[in-house]
Amino acid sequence: MGLGCGNPVAVASIKEGETVLDLGSGAGVDVLLAAQKVGPKGQAIGMDMSTDMIDRARKNAFKQGYRPPQVVFIQTKLTQPLPLETASVDCILSNCVINLLPDAGKAALLKECYRILKPGGRLVVDDIIAKKLLPDAIRSDLSAYIGCISGALQLEQYKALMKLAGFIDALFVETSGDLEAYKSAGPTCGGIPSSSPSPRCCAATTSILPQTTIGNLNELAASYQIYARKVSSDNGAAEKYPLALVRWWDAYPKDHLTSDEVASLLRDPDRSDYAIIDGGHILRSIQWRADTFAGSLDKFYDEYGKTKQVIFYCGSSKGRGSRCAAWYQDYLNGKGNTESKACVLEGGYYGWRYPDLVDGASSL
Repeated sequence: MGLGCGNPVAVASIKEGETVLDLGSGAGVDVLLAAQKVGPKGQAIGMDMSTDMIDRARKNAFKQGYRPPQVVFIQTKLTQPLPLETASVDCILSNCVINLLPDAGKAALLKECYRILKPGGRLVVDDIIAKKLLPDAIRSDLSAYIGCISGALQLEQYKALMKLAGFIDALFVETSGDLEAYKSAGPTCGGIPSSSPSPRCCAATTSILPQTTIGNLNELAASYQIYARKVSSDNGAAEKYPLALVRWWDAYPKDHLTSDEVASLLRDPDRSDYAIIDGGHILRSIQWRADTFAGSLDKFYDEYGKTKQVIFYCGSSKGRGSRCAAWYQDYLNGKGNTESKACVLEGGYYGWRYPDLVDGASSL
């Protein structure tokens, strides 16, 4: 539904070249807005647990002309350790998502946020906070959960979790959104009309939360924007901090073929629906420069977009091969092409065990 209770990107002071993470990125709107600000030298990362949302976000990024690693979407549960390096992120965003996690998950996620932020890095969260202890009838109400109400913490509880995570001076600002708008027919979302600058609003044509279900929402909870910064004595140079995603391509699903499977393809005279891509080491493989691959995807797609299996490899297929396969699969998904599929040769050329299927005229 695109529910959201604010617009964290608008107040996050995102700068060119920064690494930005959006927790619960949905269809990717906040990530794409952040990508505009960080530019080609920065990185905008989205995380969501939903396969459908990740697929949609990647297609939206493709339509806007964004490619990994500038824009990357990762499917993961936010209650698990975040797959990012320690002290690698400049800014973390979240729009009405943390309240959806169980209380233990909220605490774990905030600790992870503190871990991955660089010293001086900032957290900007829009969320719903309960004004009083919510009765069990509301906490177990599905519509109240969807409306970001039933999982909401009280203010002091939220502050305690922030402090426990390491954020000692978090600022909580009530935004005075009308949560009753959740229950109104018409184009509203999270207390914000669809004409608002908030990009996360949906155009709801039916009531989201029936009046009879949980009563007046404004008496139960309020929308807040939360600001926090990682305070640290480490004021070292920015270049000493690691990349957030050392292997971004692992986030993009690819088929993996064994040497036996590829050898079977090569030995089958009736198979011509595949292509093997790299430096010409394996019999009938095709040279295509890995260092320029991302910039030549249009040309590559024109040539192989109807090829059933496009098999990438390098020396070990832990780097260039997997990276190029991820770029190609992302391109296929953006085009809505299901005819072709990116594959990776397990073990790469170093794991190849068929000397009779090697191009003897080529050198590694």
